[in-house]
Amino acid sequence: MLYGLMAYFDAPEKLLKAIGALKEAGYRRMEALTPNPVEGVERLLGGDGRIPWVAFALGVLGAGLALFLQVYTTLDYPHNAGGKPLLGWPAFIPVTFELTILTITVGIFLYLLYQNGLPLADHPAVRAPSYVRVLLDEYGLFVYASDPRFDPEATRALLESLGAEVEEVRRA
Repeated sequence: MLYGLMAYFDAPEKLLKAIGALKEAGYRRMEALTPNPVEGVERLLGGDGRIPWVAFALGVLGAGLALFLQVYTTLDYPHNAGGKPLLGWPAFIPVTFELTILTITVGIFLYLLYQNGLPLADHPAVRAPSYVRVLLDEYGLFVYASDPRFDPEATRALLESLGAEVEEVRRA
C-alpha cells in the first residue's frame, strides 16, 4: 500500500519553490526533510503558533505553583530567622525562577512529544530507498498519500516538473 511520495532536490531554493507550488495546487499534508535549517520552510508549511503561548501558560503555572508552595509553607510553619520578615519575597525569587524554568522545559518537552506523535519508531519517509540522501546533502519533500489532492501519477508529474527525483514509499 502506498504511503506517499518522497521527492529529492539538490538545492534549498528548489525545495521552497516545490513547497509553494504544491500549496498553490491545494496539497496540505507534506513534510520537508533537510540536512540543515532552511529559511522559509516553516512559513510555507505553516508553523505551530501555539507553542509560545503554551510555554507562557506553563511559565505562569510554574511561577504560581512555586510562590504558592513557598508562601504556604512559610505561613503554615512560621519561624523567626534572625528577625527577618515572615514573607520576605526576595528569598522566594531563586526557587520561583527555577521552578518556572523547570515547568516550561518539562511541559514543552511533553507537549512537543504529543504534537509530533512521538514516540514514533520511525517516520514513514525513512522507509524510502534513498532516504540517506536527505541526511547527507539533499533536500527532501514527503507528500502523504492521505492528502485529499494526492493522485500518484499527477503528484509525481508535478514534482518531477519542479526538478525533483521522485520515489514511492510503501507501508511495510
